Amino acid sequence: MAETLTDEGRFETPNASRYLQQLCKHFGHKTEVQFDAVSGRVVLGAGVATMAATEDALVVTLAADSAEALEQARHVIDSHLERFAFREKFKTMEWGRPVA
Repeated sequence: MAETLTDEGRFETPNASRYLQQLCKHFGHKTEVQFDAVSGRVVLGAGVATMAATEDALVVTLAADSAEALEQARHVIDSHLERFAFREKFKTMEWGRPVA
């Protein structure tokens, strides 16, 4: 069984809840999604994204079976946020390993 790799991205924004819901609604047309105003879970082709919205940030934790799948999942999240958060000049989340 392959080891699950994880990565965590953070986007400092006062619009975290809006972007979380926008991402989940968008992905909900294609895949399994569960969400409310402050949390979400999306099954991506490359892995699973778990999202949390605070007053000042959107935090996305990704889980995937390979480094390639993790990179693909990061790209999917970043590319969608780049379109949704264009007013904030979003380019990429601050990605790193989750703190245990």
